[in-house]
This record gives sequence, structure tokens and C-alpha cells, in this order.
Amino acid sequence: MPYLSPGPDETILLAVHVQPKASRNIFSGIYGESLKIAVTTAPVDGKANKAVIAFLAKSLGVAKRDVELHSGQTSRRKIFRISGTTIEELRGHIESIIQG
Repeated sequence: MPYLSPGPDETILLAVHVQPKASRNIFSGIYGESLKIAVTTAPVDGKANKAVIAFLAKSLGVAKRDVELHSGQTSRRKIFRISGTTIEELRGHIESIIQG
């Protein structure tokens, strides 16, 4: 999975393409080498970033404090650093969500 890679200090880097102002929060599939996520929040004052963090934490079974925006603050293409889990567990969660 090109969107998952090992990060520093036993963290995992997750490449995400964000679609703000969607009708619902959902994993939309794969977009290039990123996981595409749609969120209902508008990209104003970092609110969409916070919504993506909350959505990722809930969907992937980790605490919100374990999901950190690593890069892409104002871009649709973002990298999140995730801790508190393994790359294998994340891969399993994501595959089960995408495959429905």
C-alpha cells in the first residue's frame, strides 16, 4: 500500500488526499498514492484538518492524540503521523473499510 510507510520513532506515515465540504465523512478509496478521505467540514481555520484527525482516529481505532498532521497544513495532500498501533493493524483496518 503506497499510502502507508514506516515513520520515525515507531510511528506510521499515512498519505491522505482530503476532499473538504463533502456530503459525509467517508473513505473514498485510493487517489494516486494516497488514501482519499472526504469530510463535511470546510477548510477554514484548520477545521477540516481537525475533522480528518478525528475521523482517522475513530475509523482506525486509535486515540486522537495518536494522530498528528505531519505535513500539508493547507494542502489537500497531507501526511499524518500515527502512533499507538502497528502498520499491519492499520493496513487491516483500512483494507476492511475500503473493501466494505
